[in-house]
Amino acid sequence: MSVPEDEERLLPLAQRWPRASKFLLSGCAATVAELATFPLDLTKTRLQMQGEAALARLGDSARDSAPYRGMVRTALGIVQEEGFRKLWQGVTPAIYRHIVYSGGRMVTYEHLREVVFGKTEDKHYPLWKSVIGGMMAGVVGQFLANPTDLVKVQMQMEGKRKLEGKPLRFRGVHHAFAKILAEGGIRGLWAGWVPNIQRAALVNMGDLTTYDTVKHYLVLNTPLEDNIMTHGLSRRPSVSSVRILGADMALLVRPR
Repeated sequence: MSVPEDEERLLPLAQRWPRASKFLLSGCAATVAELATFPLDLTKTRLQMQGEAALARLGDSARDSAPYRGMVRTALGIVQEEGFRKLWQGVTPAIYRHIVYSGGRMVTYEHLREVVFGKTEDKHYPLWKSVIGGMMAGVVGQFLANPTDLVKVQMQMEGKRKLEGKPLRFRGVHHAFAKILAEGGIRGLWAGWVPNIQRAALVNMGDLTTYDTVKHYLVLNTPLEDNIMTHGLSRRPSVSSVRILGADMALLVRPR
């Protein structure tokens, strides 16, 4: 056996399989962020469903009959009436979605940047390449995650059916996957994928482009080195910043 192969076996897993490491770390960061912010998402969905259900039943008098008013009151009402753990009801498909989406878009963007487009001789990555790469990465990530996104929305809609007094359609996440697959086939899991990837392309055009541009500017024009602090400073303060942090950590151990 040759020496290079022996040396490769001694490398950390993150350097031996950088793409897989980036996917896993980005997925883990997305999971943490989703667990932290899911109560806000659930509260928003409850308010939306409550309004739609009340309008369907009562018309113009629906405003006076709404049980929840405002984000805080809605969250407190869920805790008091259903229990604290119900703030994370339906979090499983949301976690599935963000693991696939965050991991898929980061791996795609890195592959496009390092292999397809490539950098200039001075290690500079042009803005137009970042824009195109970010949009393509968003499209790929969202397309891969569309089945989990669909199940997430369908599971959230169960709350509306409950408010309307209708029987629930799904017993859980895996039952929802199986039922959608049985009724619509493989294509049914990708219902609504066109507007989803259009949104993801625009979001990542700004998100990944800003991140990559700011990071390279800091590395080239300041005393900062390519480390975790620089990666953190390059991110705009948003939830997506937390979700991509795991992938940022993976970048620090890539082979030179």
